[in-house]
Amino acid sequence: MTSPPPSFGSAGEHHLQQHLGTADRAARFYDLQVRPHLTAEMRDFIGRQAMVFLATADSHGECDSSFRAGPPGFVHVIDDHTLAYPEFRGNGVLASAGNMLENPHLGMLFVDFTHHHIGLHVNGVARLYGDGDLRLVHPALPTDTAPGRSPQMWVHLTVEEAYIHCSKYIPHLEPAPRPTNPTAARPKDAAYFTEPHPAHCPSLP
Repeated sequence: MTSPPPSFGSAGEHHLQQHLGTADRAARFYDLQVRPHLTAEMRDFIGRQAMVFLATADSHGECDSSFRAGPPGFVHVIDDHTLAYPEFRGNGVLASAGNMLENPHLGMLFVDFTHHHIGLHVNGVARLYGDGDLRLVHPALPTDTAPGRSPQMWVHLTVEEAYIHCSKYIPHLEPAPRPTNPTAARPKDAAYFTEPHPAHCPSLP
């Protein structure tokens, strides 16, 4: 009699677990740590975070990673199965949102670098909404995620799995105010990686 397939994880990771002899350990992780929805503790954790890392891929599997930040709680927990965060006007490329149109699977990684040094993965299916359209469905969406700016759209995530990222290698980072003139000693953003500029490092003897 064959065992039922694991509830979580990809075929690739299960293949490697068998190959490397970690299947039992992985099964315990799935059983103890992975949830198909957000727990109360996960909801509270997300509400305290001021940044999140995003993972998307297009319909061909070409990947992109990105970063979003805002006031704590800018990623809004709607309920145990649903998150939403605002997208504001940027460089016009819309790489992450464009990938979601082709392939709606979205991975989010929240990391606490300052207090408990723990991370939370949240994976699910994303859908793009205009600001007014999503507020018709969820009128409690925050209105001050970026003072003075209006969302260009919202990313609405239906959660499929959520699980811990262990603290072992998460560095400790202390928040600090940004310099008052951060670009004085370096090229502008638009030229930083595309035009030659002197290296800003000490001279070697």
